[in-house]
Amino acid sequence: MSHYLRPLGLVFGPDAERLIADGRAGSLGGMAHIGFTLVEDIAREGKTITRALRRFEDVASSPIAKAIMEPRAKFGGVDLNKTRIMGIVNTTPDSFSDGGKFNTTDTAIAHGKALASQGADVLDIGGESTRPGSDPVSIEEETQRVLPVVEALSGQHIVSVDTRKAALMRHAIGAGAKIINDVSALQFDPAAVSTVAELNVPVVLMHAQGEPRTMQLQPKYDDVALDVYDMLAAQIARAEAAGIQRSRICIDPGIGFGKTFKQNLELMQQATLFHGLGVAVLIGLSRKGYIGALTGRHPAATRVAGSLGGALQAAMGACHLLRVHDVCETHEALAVFNAQNEPNSAQI
Repeated sequence: MSHYLRPLGLVFGPDAERLIADGRAGSLGGMAHIGFTLVEDIAREGKTITRALRRFEDVASSPIAKAIMEPRAKFGGVDLNKTRIMGIVNTTPDSFSDGGKFNTTDTAIAHGKALASQGADVLDIGGESTRPGSDPVSIEEETQRVLPVVEALSGQHIVSVDTRKAALMRHAIGAGAKIINDVSALQFDPAAVSTVAELNVPVVLMHAQGEPRTMQLQPKYDDVALDVYDMLAAQIARAEAAGIQRSRICIDPGIGFGKTFKQNLELMQQATLFHGLGVAVLIGLSRKGYIGALTGRHPAATRVAGSLGGALQAAMGACHLLRVHDVCETHEALAVFNAQNEPNSAQI
């Protein structure tokens, strides 16, 4: 039988801090300013799933509750005591959102610098599109796209490399990158998990059902949130067995990667569940297709407002990292969100 806890009854700011101090709430994702007072206690055995609502006090001593509340270590030098921003730098000609706009070294570097100035805590540099229907890119081409940008930006900024290939992981870390972000959760390249362990760097493990070229054809789950959780738990265990420290692992449930639009909504509605894995949580929903379906905004670049709605829900659920295209707008939205939760700390 598998057991899960999904935090509910969220409280924020001074109220959260007071209830956490009194033992009546737990700190969500280790964040002192977001608490949870209730949990959905879930058990699964085969196809049978049972759910019960419990008070925090009734589960506070359980291993899963302790994992939910454990403060997360810095990730690539980034403090995870509140939601941080990972800005997207695509060097590809066929990205779903900005394909071709920054696919030269100079334009990609300039874009990365602009995102950093707008409030990005991490710059995530990728050279292979993993949009639905995309085809793989050779290691040579991907390296030519990514490495000069990593070299140029890593001197002054925290850089993540978005790749599935072990050779590029090694080259990028050598060029100054601090984080590896792998949409295959280190499963695409047989050498990836040992490479990350050897390099001793933080890594994002993302859930995806199937390959990018075919992943949206017929995604199927018994229960999407629990199935994604179980897969990520298995990949965390695999990474730890290879020598990767748990404190260096972040998970991403993979919004839009082998999920229907409805399944994306279900994952976001149950996103606090993933804190039970005891690692940092990244959400990447920026400009995704389901936002266009909900808002009627079909060109991806016009989905900014819808993306902000999703980003704020993720921040309310103590998501540690938001991977976004629209850094300036997200940074401003988070500034208001944080100030409203901590009015005494607002600089006005």
